[in-house]
Amino acid sequence: MRNELAFKRKLAPGGLSEGMLRKYGLILILLLAVVVLSIVSDTFLTFTNLMNVLRQVSINGILAVGMTLVILTGGIDLSIGSLMAVSAVIAASTVSDSSGATILALVLGMLASGFLGGVSGTMSAKLRVAPFVATLAMMTIGRGIALLYTNGRPIIVDSPSFKYLGQGYVGPIPVPVLIFVVIAALVAVLLYRTKFGRYIFAVGGNENASRVSGIRVDRIKIGVYAINGLLSGLAGILLASRISSGQPNSGIGYELDAIAAVVIGGTSLFGGRGSLLGTIVGVLIIGVINNGLNLLDVSSYWQQIIKGVIIAGAVILDQRAKRD
Repeated sequence: MRNELAFKRKLAPGGLSEGMLRKYGLILILLLAVVVLSIVSDTFLTFTNLMNVLRQVSINGILAVGMTLVILTGGIDLSIGSLMAVSAVIAASTVSDSSGATILALVLGMLASGFLGGVSGTMSAKLRVAPFVATLAMMTIGRGIALLYTNGRPIIVDSPSFKYLGQGYVGPIPVPVLIFVVIAALVAVLLYRTKFGRYIFAVGGNENASRVSGIRVDRIKIGVYAINGLLSGLAGILLASRISSGQPNSGIGYELDAIAAVVIGGTSLFGGRGSLLGTIVGVLIIGVINNGLNLLDVSSYWQQIIKGVIIAGAVILDQRAKRD
């Protein structure tokens, strides 16, 4: 009888089993998806396809890492797709005009997107504009800047060094994957090993209490949006490198995939709760599912529906967790 009661307590809400499920549930979902797709598709588990999956998720991964910081503060950024386009066209034109100055292209493109991200943060922090509205406005402004800069036409890139960023390999590993790993590691150090990172969690958990305790909330918010802008710019440059051109219409819809990865990864849309590891697993889940559906020749229309259902389910779970 005593053993039976102990067993029930382990299975009860809030017990050991539920805690283990919350901690490792995402990884189990990822492993389950990998196993199922390996069974239904002969090509899924090949090294070439797995590298292809990692290459495909690298750009969304960089975006999702930056978006995690924003959402942890209780904000949202809808402008990252447009910031990608701004960075892409500036970098592409820099390479074209400066005979392959790849480093300069990276710096100028990321600074431009980082500045626009900082503007969004300033509108939210200083002018008290809701993040949704501020970044929605910046989404339109950024897209307009990209179109105006290029007169609506793509900028073709022939520089081998620039194209190497999105198309090259280091051994068998695609360069964008290595860049994603480095960015994730740097942001992890920022988030978990610095005062700035601790303040991000504090601001998202309780903004008023953070102000009272002496945290410069406005600076934290502006800094987070600027960092997100920088990472959006890097993602835009990698995309331009991959397709060998700076497209003023690139990046459309990328913000949705980034937000989806963060939410699926367990970061609360209310702020203050989440993890970078969860985001990375969320990115991999989306990438594996997208790749598997493509291998199974599932219509892209159905893929959008499936992705929407996954996002809705993640948000519902997040709201339930907050109520608990």
